Amino acid sequence: MRARGSARRTGRIVALAAAAVAVALALAGCAASPGAEPEASESGELSGSLSVYAAASLRTAFDRISAEFEAENPGVDILPLVYDGSSTLARQIVEGAPADVFASADEKNMETVEDAGLLAGSAELFAGNTLVIVVPAGNPGRVTSLEDLADADLSIVLCAPEVPCGAASATLLSNAGVVARPVSVEQNVTAVLTKVAAGEADAGLVYRTDVVGREDVAAIVPDGAEDVVNRYPIAALAGAADPDAAAAFVAFVLGARGQAILADLQFADRGFGSP
Repeated sequence: MRARGSARRTGRIVALAAAAVAVALALAGCAASPGAEPEASESGELSGSLSVYAAASLRTAFDRISAEFEAENPGVDILPLVYDGSSTLARQIVEGAPADVFASADEKNMETVEDAGLLAGSAELFAGNTLVIVVPAGNPGRVTSLEDLADADLSIVLCAPEVPCGAASATLLSNAGVVARPVSVEQNVTAVLTKVAAGEADAGLVYRTDVVGREDVAAIVPDGAEDVVNRYPIAALAGAADPDAAAAFVAFVLGARGQAILADLQFADRGFGSP
């Protein structure tokens, strides 16, 4: 009797094992079906590629952030980051550019992408920034304040009004009662910095973090700078090729390590501040 009972138990175990194998094979078949993409590799690590579009003022910070993110997630390949004025990037994304993550230098341009229904979720604020007056090394124009930017004998270059740094510049100058007549307006803050550094302008307005580590320019913190703060939002996009990788990158920027990198880019004892 015990032998027959043992045989029945053995048969039951074999049957259960066969059923488990069948279920596993069925699940594997689903995972391998056309169009299905795994959320992570077999080891549980993130995998796939990632395309990040970020405001020009984020270049130094996001170059470091992307390098550290890739080091922590070797299965993710971050494509060369696309940096430009936020209004340009927002327009490109709305027109179909293959971006997975968008980091804007202001909320207005993020709203443009959100209104087009292209965000995977809510945008999150991750940093704040303020403006400084930037001059070529040696300050040949002897610029010391915002009021000097109204001097017709000086060549001034600013960001275009539709660009976040341009909108902030207009507010800062208006608050100070200063009317500046720029010799050119640029589509991103990097272009302003480049012209001033090359001596093509006596002064310009850029973000505080743009001058960190630069020896070819000098910067002056103008009165009222702390009253005009640009807030930076970031979001994963609905059409991301690898949604988990996109979400993880956003989380990294919002997390302790990403925030430490942003705060480390300091000029006058301050880097990217809290939004």
